[in-house]
Amino acid sequence: MSGAVEAKLAELGLTLPAVVPPLAAYQPAVQSGVYVYTAGQLPMVEGKLPVTGKVGAEITPEEAKDLARTCALNALAAVKSVTGDLDRIARVVKVVGFVASASDFTGQPAVLNGASELLGAVLGDKGVHARSAVGVTVLPLDAPVEVEIQVELTEA
Repeated sequence: MSGAVEAKLAELGLTLPAVVPPLAAYQPAVQSGVYVYTAGQLPMVEGKLPVTGKVGAEITPEEAKDLARTCALNALAAVKSVTGDLDRIARVVKVVGFVASASDFTGQPAVLNGASELLGAVLGDKGVHARSAVGVTVLPLDAPVEVEIQVELTEA
């Protein structure tokens, strides 16, 4: 049975995806005390990247914002894989996003708003977080965006 968070996802027309399998030697998410840390989540959809390339070159900022939203959904799936229930999220503490950027692209914060806005829409005040938006030369699999989150949990 899904809880309030998954009901909110459904209300927004979204479905929690399957956890993206690791691309190397790591776990999609780990819990330490009351915190869950996700690995960097690529915008995988059904096991594949929908597009590849650099934001500001092959990928528009608007497309990248949608991809960041997908990354955040994948991060929520990773959190659920270790907690069993997204309703245990007390708050999103930190979001770190990486944007594979053309050399003159400086709109990383706007791209990462895709992830931040999704977390706010789904979790309300619990989705308000600190954030870093970092421009990089290249990401795994030539993904345009990668997002990781840290969440604090309520007691089990």
